[in-house]
Amino acid sequence: MKSDVLYELKALADAKKAVFFPKFFKAGKGEYAEGDVFLGISVPDIRSVAKKYHDLSLSEIKKLLANKYHEARLLALIILTMQYTKGHDAQKQKIVDFYLTQFSRINNWDLVDTSASQILGSYLLTHPRGMLMRFAKSSHLWTQRIAIVSTYAFIRANQFEETLKIAEIFLSHKHDLIHKAAGWMLREVGKRDIGVLRTFLDRHAETMPRTMLRYAIEKMDEGERKKWLYLK
Repeated sequence: MKSDVLYELKALADAKKAVFFPKFFKAGKGEYAEGDVFLGISVPDIRSVAKKYHDLSLSEIKKLLANKYHEARLLALIILTMQYTKGHDAQKQKIVDFYLTQFSRINNWDLVDTSASQILGSYLLTHPRGMLMRFAKSSHLWTQRIAIVSTYAFIRANQFEETLKIAEIFLSHKHDLIHKAAGWMLREVGKRDIGVLRTFLDRHAETMPRTMLRYAIEKMDEGERKKWLYLK
């Protein structure tokens, strides 16, 4: 690895944030990110390091993703998204192939949300999308979140089918993080075509997890929000 990247990252550590972040990211005993370790670095500061080291090789990025510090993994994924955005087709394919091997390292919601739609979703705009259904039906929380968040790229292109199908799969999911992600994607669908969202809600609002429903209807006016919530 380029010897300076971790040194520069660690130099930005903030002791107070390092105490707060494990609470915010649920890294306590029995929580979804149990055991994760934080330096206490803000996202803008991490992005400033990423811009400087935007040309790291995949082998170097892999080492960052294997690092115990959460911010090192976030840095790796930010760099990877930069490289994907600027890469030619062969480079993009190589990055996607690499990304698909790293799901065990993409192990918190911010890591997923930073990279899934920007890399995998963007790639799948022009490639077969069947893998997302497999991911949604997996037993791995972060793989499931990658599945739904990746569809944000499709939503921005006014393509909603995969989002709706995966959201349906998650109607019976037990984890709040999946409810939030699915609701968020449904909300984004509604911002582009409110009729599509209303049709989904007509079918599922009465049985949706309440968090998913609240996220989905967040941008509606108060009267309509109350209508859907009343059904619960």
